[in-house]
Amino acid sequence: MKLISTTAIATIFVLSAVPAAAQYNTPDQPQQQAKPAASAAQAQPQPKINPSKGATKALQELQAAVQKNDTANIPAKIAAAQAVATTKDDKYLLGRLQLQAAVASKNNSAISAAIDAIAASGFLGGPEVSKFYVGLGGTYYNEKQYAQAADAYQKALTLDAANSEAASMLGDALAGAGKKAEAAAAYQRLMQSSAASGQKPDEGLVKRAVAAAYEAQSPAAVGLARQWVAAYPSAASWRDAVAIYRNLNHPDVEGTISLYRLLHAAGALNSGGEYAQYARAAADQNNFNEAQVALDAGVNAKLIDPSKPEYSDLVQGLKTKPKATAADLAAATKSAQSGMALLRIGDRYAAMGDYAKAVELYRMSMGKPGVDADVANLHIGMALARSGDKAGATTAFNAVKGTRSEIAKFWLTYLSTKA
Repeated sequence: MKLISTTAIATIFVLSAVPAAAQYNTPDQPQQQAKPAASAAQAQPQPKINPSKGATKALQELQAAVQKNDTANIPAKIAAAQAVATTKDDKYLLGRLQLQAAVASKNNSAISAAIDAIAASGFLGGPEVSKFYVGLGGTYYNEKQYAQAADAYQKALTLDAANSEAASMLGDALAGAGKKAEAAAAYQRLMQSSAASGQKPDEGLVKRAVAAAYEAQSPAAVGLARQWVAAYPSAASWRDAVAIYRNLNHPDVEGTISLYRLLHAAGALNSGGEYAQYARAAADQNNFNEAQVALDAGVNAKLIDPSKPEYSDLVQGLKTKPKATAADLAAATKSAQSGMALLRIGDRYAAMGDYAKAVELYRMSMGKPGVDADVANLHIGMALARSGDKAGATTAFNAVKGTRSEIAKFWLTYLSTKA
């Protein structure tokens, strides 16, 4: 009887992956557009196989049963072939026949066992076997068996760390399985791989990484959000990145207004509510100059209608509040009794656009009782950034430590997006 060869075996299945859905409330997360997983048989030429004499008969009988789809006798034929398969060729061909039968019966567990047998045969190299596991992962993924899909993709990567299809789909499978932190780590590895090759990571990938980390309530979400806005600065990415930080860290009034100043500088305030919140945050610090600037900006952007009830308290309240003039601030500087008073005077100069004078006041406040050096440096950095002194602002922001440092890093990211 003629020896069996792989050309007598039907072509292995083709598997494809479908888009993954991984969304979170703020910011919105687009769906992944995954590439179809390639067929193992189509991805590589059929190798030449020479089964041993002792296994040929059993393998031929198994092949005949598989070709006839004789499901009643296939298990016994597999067992008989397993008993006599001794060489790599024997075991590989046995695994391929098992795989063909499993695919025909749409039995995922049997498909998995058959691929494990192919891998264990040692007949193929790791990259070739890795493609089989990608196909298996695609089958599981399409059927929303995400944990099993993730396991298959992990096996594929263990065999071939350069398998881009497995690396691309692993994060989505982990996210689908509810393992958000692990999914974020998988996406991060892809981002690092892109960066290492001199390419900017795809924005969709970065968003999925941010989404997974955010849903896991991981501190890594903030750093990923900054990477997102650094690579793809836009009003939307700035709003979402800052929202992620605020939702995870709940900054105090000082931190909140620093973030509103950042969004205003980045042109990322896009609703009347945001402008109003900025104005109210400034008013909470009795900085009515800045509150008025924020309100007027919202009105000029046609996002705040002063006649609407939701803004009437703010509009009317600010009408009754005194706005400092340069002369007022000069007099207040001479009579200031504390470092914090000097810092707040600096804030009013900044609201008037006199950033040089603001920096002078901030520096005067440094080292005085009650003044947090990190807050002072953050304010110096913000004023210098708004004045266009990128180098000076960078130095000031880098001097910010402790809990304020994360906000300083957002401002540093803003500077990095400026020419």
